[in-house]
Amino acid sequence: MASSTDVFIIGGGPAGLAAAIAARQEGLHVVVADGSEPPIDKPCGEGLMPDALTALERLDIRVPRADAFSFRGIRFLGSGMSVEAPFPSGSCGVAIRRTELHRLMIEQAARLGTELLWQTPVTGISGDQVQLAGRTLRARWIVGADGANSRVRQWAGIEARLRSRFRYAFRRHFRVPPWTDHMELYWSERGQGYVTGIDREHVCVALASRDPKLRMKEALLAFPELNARLGGAEPTSAERGAVTANRTLRRVWRGNVALIGDASGTVDAITGEGLALSFAQARFLARCLRSGNLTRYQAEHHRGSLRPRFMARLMLTLDGRARLQRRTLQVFRNHPNIFRRLLAFHIGELSPVHLAFDGLTLGWGLLTA
Repeated sequence: MASSTDVFIIGGGPAGLAAAIAARQEGLHVVVADGSEPPIDKPCGEGLMPDALTALERLDIRVPRADAFSFRGIRFLGSGMSVEAPFPSGSCGVAIRRTELHRLMIEQAARLGTELLWQTPVTGISGDQVQLAGRTLRARWIVGADGANSRVRQWAGIEARLRSRFRYAFRRHFRVPPWTDHMELYWSERGQGYVTGIDREHVCVALASRDPKLRMKEALLAFPELNARLGGAEPTSAERGAVTANRTLRRVWRGNVALIGDASGTVDAITGEGLALSFAQARFLARCLRSGNLTRYQAEHHRGSLRPRFMARLMLTLDGRARLQRRTLQVFRNHPNIFRRLLAFHIGELSPVHLAFDGLTLGWGLLTA
């Protein structure tokens, strides 16, 4: 291992690997260190929206369709109603096991010449020095990609002014053939349930709630239609849980240290946009590292998070409000174009200006439903 590098990335999950790949594409020497052994798993819905796939392709990563399950839109279910909308322009999303996605990203990072240090915990940073077990390495730039509870954020002194509203999410896989080519989002007074097929024989089920004590078996009772679909199917993975929230930081860099992914703030899992956001952050962070100036990264990071944060707040207004959920689904059923255009905006295919009239229609519909 070299004694110095252009970029040292702490955290080898998808955000850290995306940053490494993008930095290598810009010609920078990159080292990634992580205390875990790959592949790294993490509780998530495992669905990649079309914008996430586009961002991955810009990193020269293409998901083999044989290892994934395509879905062509979103379906909302609740209060005895079902409404759906396709992705615009015939595009599709893809669901893929998190461990398989991690493997693809590791292969691309290694192919580009990234130095990958697995089972190598970082114990601290100081100036341009990174402390590893038993040695120190110098880096012009240090990137924290070590998750929502980032130690890099604390070491760099950019911990203050976090704003959060926590929810609790759980994920499990079941052996049952997918019954739809849509990602399904089930609404109830207790939270949301998400379902995506991951191959011809399995589905991924994720549940999110404000109740920290709620677990998968009990939570499914709040979603009778989903529970009936599963029909007592055999679980094929352990139940895994995580905290999800909208978390914003005042700043995402200081000196020669930049944050990316969940370390730099999060959007609630209800959007399904966490990975897409990380992949986009990686590209403009890499450009800023190459130019030697992180000032623009702050502005680009903020701008890139506006749409998913807005959508998270909009969708979470329905959380726990059965009457509002029912009225919203009625409006979507009566005005399907509103749902289609909101979905197009959600994945970055429509500007906010074009939603103005739809917003008025939605508001009027909620008042009169």
